Amino acid sequence: MPIGRPRRPMAEGLPEHELAVRAIAGASANTIAGERGGALVVRVSAPPERGRANVAICRLLADRLGLAASAVWVVRGQASTRKVVRVRGIAAPALEEQLGVRVR
Repeated sequence: MPIGRPRRPMAEGLPEHELAVRAIAGASANTIAGERGGALVVRVSAPPERGRANVAICRLLADRLGLAASAVWVVRGQASTRKVVRVRGIAAPALEEQLGVRVR
């Protein structure tokens, strides 16, 4: 099972959204640094090896959004700085307001 995927089935009917993310691994702190070029810039202190940065990105976003860690996972770009992250369980307006970025 890929890192960052939900480990258990989620309830049917929950809203799902995809976010373009530009990841910066090995940063001094875990932060969301705004939007650049249509992507949410996320800085994490975890190294970009064995999926550690992906896990840190998912945890940071889940914490910021008040969701369980299993509700956020990387769907594309596991080994890239440009990723697509799926978020389940939050309405688009709330997601956009809390992160300051448009969702797909």
